[in-house]
Amino acid sequence: MTVSSTEPHLAKATRSPLLAVAGLAVSFEVDGDTHTAVHDASFEVHAGQVLALVGESGSGKSVTAMAALGLLPATARVSGSITLAGTELIGAEQGLLRDIRGGRIGTIFQEPMTALNPVFTIGDQVGEAIRAHRPSSRSAVAARVLELLSTVGLDDPARVARSYPHELSGGQLQRAMIAMAISCDPVLLIADEPTTALDVTVQAGILDLLRDLRTRLDMAVLLITHDMGVVADVADEVVVLRDGQIVEQAAAAQLFAAPRHEYTRALLRVVPTLPELRLAQPKPPETPETPPAETSAGVAPAVLLRNVVVEYPGRRRGQPVRAVNDVSLHIDQGKLVALVGESGSGKSTLGRALAGLVPVAAGTVTVTGVEVGRATRRELRTFRSRLGIVFQDPASSLNPRRTVGASIAEPLSLHTDLRPDAQRRRVDELLEAVELPTRLRDRHPYEMSGGQRQRVAIARAIALNPALLIADEPTSALDVSVQARILELLRSVQRRFGFSCLFISHDLAVVEQLADRVAVLHRGRVVEEGPATTVLRAPRHPYTARLLAAAPVADPRARSGQTSRSTSCKRRKERAAFRHERVKYSPAQSPRPERPLR
Repeated sequence: MTVSSTEPHLAKATRSPLLAVAGLAVSFEVDGDTHTAVHDASFEVHAGQVLALVGESGSGKSVTAMAALGLLPATARVSGSITLAGTELIGAEQGLLRDIRGGRIGTIFQEPMTALNPVFTIGDQVGEAIRAHRPSSRSAVAARVLELLSTVGLDDPARVARSYPHELSGGQLQRAMIAMAISCDPVLLIADEPTTALDVTVQAGILDLLRDLRTRLDMAVLLITHDMGVVADVADEVVVLRDGQIVEQAAAAQLFAAPRHEYTRALLRVVPTLPELRLAQPKPPETPETPPAETSAGVAPAVLLRNVVVEYPGRRRGQPVRAVNDVSLHIDQGKLVALVGESGSGKSTLGRALAGLVPVAAGTVTVTGVEVGRATRRELRTFRSRLGIVFQDPASSLNPRRTVGASIAEPLSLHTDLRPDAQRRRVDELLEAVELPTRLRDRHPYEMSGGQRQRVAIARAIALNPALLIADEPTSALDVSVQARILELLRSVQRRFGFSCLFISHDLAVVEQLADRVAVLHRGRVVEEGPATTVLRAPRHPYTARLLAAAPVADPRARSGQTSRSTSCKRRKERAAFRHERVKYSPAQSPRPERPLR
């Protein structure tokens, strides 16, 4: 039963729903067996309403949305009814579905790297979406592309339009996907994890954009997310799915205040939160300390960076782009250091420099006693056998032609003498460690959800019991309950094996739970570094304060002002003050890059 809202713009009891799902059931034929993904789901979305589908990975959220678009594979069997403004979509002709996709329904896919074509520029792909539904002159399309890229908060839209997907960060790609989704002013926007790859400040801007589109265009939004802070921020109605079944459906304020189902209560219990913050008067930052050659115990740090500079070649022999600028940092043995900052700040580039995947233009990078820039091939091979990496996008880091078991076993084949039967046992142990059933070893990545693929990537990274783990957004694609288990897994594995970790993340609440120290990166420079409790509770730099103020709060009452004395409400007020204000820095502090950084 749908619970109606009391807000004026949602008083639609007398209006027909824009999207109506009734008795939807979806099953798949896999190796002769039938697996039901969605059981008898029914809900309605009205114009101007944001309805959120939440639940764990594999609960049927994305399958439900793809059924509305007719994008399920041939092995899917769909029954029930899905109507858009009275038009039946299940079993509709392909011509009608093509007109609806991108025209009346815009879609933001979960993984932009796999949704975008790598051989075409961003401008070409956004322009193609426009021309497919609104034939226009080349100049009009080009102007519209720049307008859309600017609308979604991309700096220098002309340069972004000329860029290829591999030249942009994950957050920049996600914003480009949103620009494509809203290019034809759809009546319904299906947003599948629209803020997964975004840092907190950009996420705040995207959520503002979704609210603005809802209000200005009376557009409905079907939001698929595992981030309960995002749900609390923008959703009017919430549908909770578990194993393909709807277990609870209610107005957002009611669901957060008094969830009826135990599964919903369990989801809310594991939402990570930030402590009370003191953001009113951030102080000027102190001069960053010089990384020590040895710790106080006389043990060399696991990672030591001194004045590191990383540059990418400019296009057409132009000036090189400085992605990392004079960074000095250290990670002690057995400690976890978190690297935070906005998309394009150079976080992932610094992680790749540690792994020896990109060269440094100046400075030194020393990892487990090996100076990466001067190591021989044999030394690099040994060094990489002691290194585990979890990349940001599991879909692009896993070979689509290899099974999950083969991908996890690859480092074992390269760096150990284990026989095939021993490798198989080790793969099963790793799958169980990341809470995946061992039967998934024979599946391919495309047969798994985004969260399941991320867990496979983590299993592969810890296969060799690494001395250093580089985790680039390791929980970004995971729902909150699985995220809590993965974080506990990282903590327990680190305690057991004592490895050091560089943890790259935009989720500050996760960082607060996990990190020993935090380094804040802005436009290639470390602007603040120190113990996690100090940096995240009493930041000294205004940029750090801005990041913290933008963090979402899993409490919809804060939006309506019902908890004016609560910490969450205070943070939301501070967030509103910071959201539209750009912190100004002198050129000496933060050189502006000539194009978006990777």
